[in-house]
Amino acid sequence: MSQDVLVLLGTAAAVAAAHTLLGPDHYLPFVALSKARHWSLRRTLWITALCGLGHVGSSVALGLVGIAAGITLRHLELIESQRGVIAAWLLMAFGTAYGTWGVIKASRAKRHAHAHVHSNGIVHVHVHAHHTDHVHPHDVNGRSVTPWVLFTIFVFGPCEPLIPLLMYPAVALSPWVVVVVVAVFGLVTIATMTGVVFLSSLGLGFISPERLGRFGHSLAGATIFLCGMGIRLGL
Repeated sequence: MSQDVLVLLGTAAAVAAAHTLLGPDHYLPFVALSKARHWSLRRTLWITALCGLGHVGSSVALGLVGIAAGITLRHLELIESQRGVIAAWLLMAFGTAYGTWGVIKASRAKRHAHAHVHSNGIVHVHVHAHHTDHVHPHDVNGRSVTPWVLFTIFVFGPCEPLIPLLMYPAVALSPWVVVVVVAVFGLVTIATMTGVVFLSSLGLGFISPERLGRFGHSLAGATIFLCGMGIRLGL
């Protein structure tokens, strides 16, 4: 393996790790939703990996089409930039919708008391929350659309450094180099995403869903919205 290939592979790994770590949107939404929706750690990691695959795969597909069609690098970078804007707005929209739903759910779950006077004169106070018997946020049946919404958003999210810094230089060496470089970039990106989510989940293990209370979904929505805002502002 030539020195140029080794340098390119090392660059792919380093860029993938840095790109992921510097973008909180790559891991914070999963950590927040995992806590709010009571996901198991295993399920959280699978969802994270799936979204990471969609995230990398969409940029790889765009890069391959661009190379095959002879599209200039400038035009591909413009397309990636527009995809980033779309992903940011989608994250903000999803965060707003999910947070609003969380606020409504929290208001319905507010506990209150009813007093009942029995025939013998004894007053009994019953404390409860409306809708608690009908709302199931635990996703025990696995039918939640939330993971698929996240996956769709991450498909729109571009891997900005992949095409200009790695794929185009690899083309000049060999088609096989392109395959290996893309594989290294994708594996490191997904491994970094799942690794950070794993460590964050362990570090926040002391925060149980009960501690978050009825505002867990609202906080998750706010977190997702701020991630989208960070992308939009270039933070």
